[in-house]
Order: sequence, then structure tokens, then C-alpha cells
Amino acid sequence: MKRWWRDEHLLLGMRDMASVCPGMGAWGLMTGVAMVQSNLSTLELVLMALFVFAGSSQLAALPLIAAGAPLWVVLATAFCVNLRFVVFSAHLRDFMMDLPLPQRLLRGYGTADLSYMLMLRHWPQAAPDVAGRAQQRSYLAGSGLLAWICWSAASLLGAAFASSIPTSWGLGFAGTLALTGIVWALTHNTLRVLTLVIAGSAAVAAFALPLKLNIVVAIAAAVCVCMVLEQLHPALRERSQP
Repeated sequence: MKRWWRDEHLLLGMRDMASVCPGMGAWGLMTGVAMVQSNLSTLELVLMALFVFAGSSQLAALPLIAAGAPLWVVLATAFCVNLRFVVFSAHLRDFMMDLPLPQRLLRGYGTADLSYMLMLRHWPQAAPDVAGRAQQRSYLAGSGLLAWICWSAASLLGAAFASSIPTSWGLGFAGTLALTGIVWALTHNTLRVLTLVIAGSAAVAAFALPLKLNIVVAIAAAVCVCMVLEQLHPALRERSQP
């Protein structure tokens, strides 16, 4: 078995992920502060930072937890925010199906938005041979591992220094800027630009809804409209391929 430090594809995945880790770190730092402000216990905070590898759903759910929203609202919001991973899983099926179930579950947990997107830049489709798929999975594992380390460390750091970080730093705005930069770097075709416009417009239009439900509305609107457009305009679907 090849040692991990000699696996060129795993190391390539880590190098590619390192380029976006500063933005992810700012996002994780903000999430750590948000966890403290949501009055989680120390144990809950540490467990969430280490095991809940889902930044978007955390940021959506934490304000609801702090506001005392019903559990079903918190769960429904997190579920809707993470629906994109159903699409990721469908596409990654060909990359992973020759692995045992425990390995598929572990690799699924370690796959983040950015690691998935970075891999698609190298390999839009699964390799036809076992050796090729192993290389692709090594890349995904490397990028996902570094993403998890960066996210967990930044979340714990933000939680540890939440009381010491001045509100004038505007971490919420910094996190928004970091996410905007990451999203813009990954938005390089017509359908993705359209998705951003629809989601943003829907979120603003539904801003008055309670419990941050405008986020759910934005996701649903973007998914539904883009699915319809893909069916009506096949050329748009072709141009949207990575």
C-alpha cells in the first residue's frame, strides 16, 4: 500500500484545497463565534466543531437554535440547505460504488462543497478503470481532509476567542466576503450565474419571513427554476457541465 505522503494525487488535493483555506478559515471562525452566541454548552460546542462538518447548515441552524425555534424548523432548515449533497452523491456514485459501504459513508462525510468542485475541475467523470478511480478518490480524500482540519480548527479558535473578538471586526461581514470570493471562483458558466441571481433575489424578496426561512425559499426557488430551465433548454445544460 502506498504511504499517504507519497500519494501524489492525495497531496495534489491538499495543495489545491490550501488555496481556498483562508476563506474557509474566516467562515469557520465566524461559525465558532456564532456557536458561542447560540448558548451551546462547552461539550455541544466541541462536538459540533469536530463532527458537524456542514458550515452552511450550521450557520442556518444556529440562529434558529438561539431564537428557540421548534426542532422541526431547525431540522427542516438544515435538511434543505444540505439538499445539494443529494446531487453530489448522485454524481459521485460512479466514483465510489466499487468501495465497501463503510468506506463510502466515511468518504461521503469528508466530502465538502469545495473538495467536490475542485475534483470536478480535474475529473468531470469517473475513470473507467480501477486504478484511475483510486487516484480520483485519493485527490478527493486529500482535499476533504485538509478542509476538515481547517474548518474544525477555525471553529474551535472562533469559539475559544469569541469573548475577546471585538464586534467592530465585523466577522459576519468578513465571512460573507470570504464566501462570496469562494462562490465567485467556482461560478464559471451561465447556469451557475443564473442560480446565484435567482437564489439571491428570492432571499431578499422573502427576507421578512421569520426564523430565517427566506434561506429555505431561496434554495427551493433556485433549484426548481434551474431544473425547469435545464429541461427547456438542453444547450444550457450542456454549457453548465464542469
